[in-house]
Amino acid sequence: QVQLVESGGGLVQAGDSLRLSCAASGRTFSSYVMGWFRQAPGKEREFVAAISWSGDSTVYADSVKGRFTISRDNTKNTVFLEMNSLKPEDTAVYCCAAAHSPGTVTEVSGYTYWGQGTQVTVSS
Repeated sequence: QVQLVESGGGLVQAGDSLRLSCAASGRTFSSYVMGWFRQAPGKEREFVAAISWSGDSTVYADSVKGRFTISRDNTKNTVFLEMNSLKPEDTAVYCCAAAHSPGTVTEVSGYTYWGQGTQVTVSS
């Protein structure tokens, strides 16, 4: 069982940066693939980024590639999402998720555990 708690969201202006954190409980954090997803009002949840259990492999949605960076610290059971050059279309609730997988996972259905999410609002 893994419990996930996100933090770091807020209201920023276009072009600003934010760093989201996701703290995980449980001693097996390092065995999970971790991902970030987001959901805007009236839209489906969409994949943002994922990182392998070791941190050696990452994958990003095309919409955030080059602007967002996912990382993890297995000694602190935490995964991060560094978001730069934010745009109004990045406005959403951002959730982290954990999956048992040999590689990175981009599908919602591939994740077992989910956090409650943190709101990110980007004004123009």
